[in-house]
Amino acid sequence: MNLFDRSQHVYTSPDFDEIIKDTIRFFNGTPVHPLPVPERFHGTGIYALYCIAKSGIYSRFHTMNRTAFNIPIYVGKAVPKGWRQARQPAFETRSYELNSRLNEHSRSIDQAQNLNKADFFCRFMILEAKESDLIGTVEAALIRAYQPIWNTLIDGFGNHDPGKGRYEQAKSDWDVCHPGRPWAEKCQGIHANREDLLKNIETFMSRLNSEENV
Repeated sequence: MNLFDRSQHVYTSPDFDEIIKDTIRFFNGTPVHPLPVPERFHGTGIYALYCIAKSGIYSRFHTMNRTAFNIPIYVGKAVPKGWRQARQPAFETRSYELNSRLNEHSRSIDQAQNLNKADFFCRFMILEAKESDLIGTVEAALIRAYQPIWNTLIDGFGNHDPGKGRYEQAKSDWDVCHPGRPWAEKCQGIHANREDLLKNIETFMSRLNSEENV
């Protein structure tokens, strides 16, 4: 039996970093649109949401994003049907996962009692055919790069209705901070303390503002 040599199991690629950097450069150069996106389009890929609220707990985003949309509040993905089961998608058939996901998020923001949909914008990158294999990797790279607050601190924005018989679970942190989604109000589990979450948001935003000014 051979001795274990970890180095024989480690894969590296000199091209990988440049591919990811190239996709992020392309992503950051895509046009920004209001929510909901004004025209229906087909495709899958990556997206980011941006806030430009002038008041409220996220008001510091206004200065950072009012001209350049530099700091996303959330990053997500929309994958082809069958992606998680590694089924080969039929690219000749148009699918609208990315468009539908953005519209779903628009409804969530609109339903929240303390958010204004007019304060939110999005950008997105369509990845299809063989490039769709990059969706998960690019999403993770963007989250690592920008640490969006709704990905890293306030979890649950991207959640779906758990459905009948599963409402014993707790509200997500996002739904505690931004109540209004009808299905979330049915969740009966013990959720986090709202005041603690709001204090965490305030601390996060203060630190973000300080880092932006360095």
